[in-house]
Amino acid sequence: MLWRRRGIEVKTPEQVRAMRSAGLVVGRTLEVLRAATVPGVTLAELDALAERTISDAGATPSFLGYQGFPATICTSVNDVVVHGIPDDTVVAEGDLVSVDCGAVVDGWHGDAAITVPVGRVTAAERALVAAAEAAMWAGIAAARPGARVGDVSAAVEASLRAAGHDGIVRDYTGHGIGTALHQAPDVPNVGRAGRGPRLTVGMVLAIEPMVTLGTDEVDVDADEWTVRTLDGSRAAHSEHTVALTEAGPWVLTSLDGGREALAGLGVEAVALDYGDA
Repeated sequence: MLWRRRGIEVKTPEQVRAMRSAGLVVGRTLEVLRAATVPGVTLAELDALAERTISDAGATPSFLGYQGFPATICTSVNDVVVHGIPDDTVVAEGDLVSVDCGAVVDGWHGDAAITVPVGRVTAAERALVAAAEAAMWAGIAAARPGARVGDVSAAVEASLRAAGHDGIVRDYTGHGIGTALHQAPDVPNVGRAGRGPRLTVGMVLAIEPMVTLGTDEVDVDADEWTVRTLDGSRAAHSEHTVALTEAGPWVLTSLDGGREALAGLGVEAVALDYGDA
C-alpha cells in the first residue's frame, strides 16, 4: 500500500526496491552518455543513444512527452542551466554538457543528471562541475529521517558557498519522486536548516544543485523549455535520486548505491544485502 504524509508519497521497502530498477537504468544510461559526449557528436545523437539504451533495458523514458517535452533527455550546453532540448548542435572541445535523464520501470521513476566537461575546459569550469557534484552529495548526506528539507537545502548551499560559488540557481529545485516524476516536496538548493517538511523513512528525493559562474538569475528561451543564465555565464547541474530507508540512504541512481561517495562524508549507505542489484 502507498500512503502519503501531508501530500508526500511514502514508499514501502518493496516499492523502494522497485524504484532501484528504474534508478539503475538511469545510472547506466548516464554512464553510456558520459562516454559518448565527445567532440563531434550531436545532441540529437546523444538523445537517440539514450532512447535505445533505456528501451533495451526494458524501461521507458520519463521525459519524452512529459508536459510536451520532445526528447528522451535534456542536454544543456554551456550557459544553458537545465531543460535544453537535443538538436543538431555539435558538441565541441571545451563545452560543458549537462545531461539530465529519467526512466520509468513498472510505474516507478528514476531521475539523475551529470555535467560533462568536454576535453580541455578552464580550471574554473572544472571546479564548477566538481562543486555541483560535491554539493549534491552534501545534500544527500543531510537527507536522513528526522531531519527537515531545509537541512538538505542548507547543506547544498553551504557546500557551494564554501567552494566560492554564489550563483546558486533558486528558480529550479529538487523534488520528490516516485509514481510521478515530480512530486512534493520541493527541495530548494538554498535554505535554512530546521525548516520545511520533516523527512521520514520511505521518502524518495531527487536532489539537484544547479550553479553558475556568474549570476543566479535565469531566463527561459522562446521554446518555453531551455533555461539559460541571464548573464551568459556557464552552468553545471548534478542530480541523484535518494531513498531514505531504515538501513540508511540508498542512492537509487548511483551504480554503487552511493556507498563510496557517502563514505567519504562519514555516512554509511545501505548494505549490499538490502536488495541491491
